[in-house]
Amino acid sequence: MTNNNPVGWFEIYVQDMSRARQFYDSVFQVKLEKLDSPGIEMWSFPMVMGGSGAAGALVKFEGVSPGGNSTLVYFHCADCAVEAGRISAAGGRVHREKMSIGKWGFIALALDSEGNMFGLHSMK
Repeated sequence: MTNNNPVGWFEIYVQDMSRARQFYDSVFQVKLEKLDSPGIEMWSFPMVMGGSGAAGALVKFEGVSPGGNSTLVYFHCADCAVEAGRISAAGGRVHREKMSIGKWGFIALALDSEGNMFGLHSMK
């Protein structure tokens, strides 16, 4: 194992790309960028190649459905309550409000517009 973080990329599968993009744009106040990927519609979150953390994208791919939640992606936030506060208006649902996880900070859990669960993490 290297000294790098273990996750190098993530994908969040969606059915309605327009609705999902609008949800993530609204919650995180970002603009996703279309990736050139033949046969797969992919929109990446803002990323810095070679930067710390994992980059990823929303993906619409024939035969792969959203939901099921076998993998949970956590997004870094300054204060996860801020992003959690935008979720309902963006078309999602807060599953668990901000809660302490001890010395590791705070988390909140939510469902996006496609029914995918994701986490928010912050140190305050």
